[in-house]
Amino acid sequence: MGFSQITLLLLVQLSLINLCLGTRKLNSLYQPPPMSLTYHKGDLLEGNLPISILWYGDFSPAQKSIVSDFLLSLNQQNQQQQKQNPSVSNWWNTIQIYMKKAGKKQTNVVVANQVSDNNYSIGKKLTKSQISELAHVANSKPGGLTLVLTAQDVAVEGFCMSNCGFHGSDTKLKSAFIWVGNSVTQCPGQCAWPFHKPIYGPQTTPLGAPNGDVGLDGMIVNLASLLAGTVTNPFGNGYFIGSAGAPLEAASACPGVYGKGAYPGYAGELLVDSVTGASYNGFGVSGRKYLLPALFDPNTSQCSTIV
Repeated sequence: MGFSQITLLLLVQLSLINLCLGTRKLNSLYQPPPMSLTYHKGDLLEGNLPISILWYGDFSPAQKSIVSDFLLSLNQQNQQQQKQNPSVSNWWNTIQIYMKKAGKKQTNVVVANQVSDNNYSIGKKLTKSQISELAHVANSKPGGLTLVLTAQDVAVEGFCMSNCGFHGSDTKLKSAFIWVGNSVTQCPGQCAWPFHKPIYGPQTTPLGAPNGDVGLDGMIVNLASLLAGTVTNPFGNGYFIGSAGAPLEAASACPGVYGKGAYPGYAGELLVDSVTGASYNGFGVSGRKYLLPALFDPNTSQCSTIV
């Protein structure tokens, strides 16, 4: 074989090697660059966190107990009495990682007081500023967190169209608030998924609500997400990624993820109650079961689920 033939053979082999390497790269799964929620050095809601609840509109005692038991379940001491895993307090432990990394105390939720406004004192159509006013009335003391929860017949500015809830703050009082609405008669396909068929996307069979109330179980999902974001970013300068005006926070960075293997339209692998057929991923106090959103784990830079 002459020199020119050997050279040609080597060139062909090199071309085949390059072609194979190129094919491997094209066929391999795309790995997005890891993201992280940056701590912007602001105040966080640390230590014993008193929570005030304003029930605006008609809520039954059973509905109120679903929310109250969820908040009690966040406390590790209360959860230890149940000895069931995965637990709501396991889920909350991810938030404690954020606090530790920022050099803050662990956050322990304490339900301080509850107020009911059954008479719809300012009507059934509320603006965002009125939500803020209600939060201030329910808790006018410095510090703490107020939950403004509106009943299924209360319309709130932006509800269903742009959000299922939001959180805000009073910088003078160093206090924060969360609003969540019951969407069951207004937009369950948007704000109570996966317990209702979604407005868009694959029309999969809805999951069974773990407490038998689509509206309230949907509220728990949104409340849990907002609570995680509020504690770690209460005043807009805590943990978040993106712009301060539209930040991705501890839970909102992992939308639609509840269990392993989740993808758009599929909540992931969950536990199923053998009696009711309801889906859940966390045990709470008093025999409760809840569905909780995935949280962004600052140690792994991954969306973390408890099942």
